[in-house]
Amino acid sequence: MGLTELTILAVAVAMDAFAVSICLGLNMKRATLKNALTVGLYFGSFQAGMALIGYLAAGLFAGRIEAYDHWIVFILLSFLGVKMVIGGLRKKEENDEETSLRPGRMLPYAVATSIDALAVGVSLALIASGAVSAIVLIGIVTLVLSMIGVKVGNLFGMRFRPAAEIAGGVILILIGTKILLEHTGII
Repeated sequence: MGLTELTILAVAVAMDAFAVSICLGLNMKRATLKNALTVGLYFGSFQAGMALIGYLAAGLFAGRIEAYDHWIVFILLSFLGVKMVIGGLRKKEENDEETSLRPGRMLPYAVATSIDALAVGVSLALIASGAVSAIVLIGIVTLVLSMIGVKVGNLFGMRFRPAAEIAGGVILILIGTKILLEHTGII
């Protein structure tokens, strides 16, 4: 994958964290730089960490599945993409309490939003080129988008969350489809 595809992948994977960051920003009385950075660091480090775990775990068995790895990548990314689209289409309940950035509150968010990064890490191991760059880029893009999400949520409200999830899901599906078509020789 080239830099364009890696960046698109990183943005797509970060969409869950971006959407949750918007929600966190909604409930902040004031979205300070410190608050935005805290959210960004939680989400960015967990996204990169989970992608790395997926990459390392898949590396143990990637040689055995090279003949059909493109199908695995397609299925994983499509599954995650559909899951994100469905999540974006569902109505979300608003929470009126002030957002807490304590570890007990943030860790579940960070883990929940980074599960898809684990699967992307597995996919990156199967692709075998640019994986380390992709993992670093996923962490950085997630950090930045999460910080922006906190500010956006604080300024504009809940209306952007569904669109962000849907866009992220569609992008994951498109990347999975592109990889499948390239490996099958269609494009």
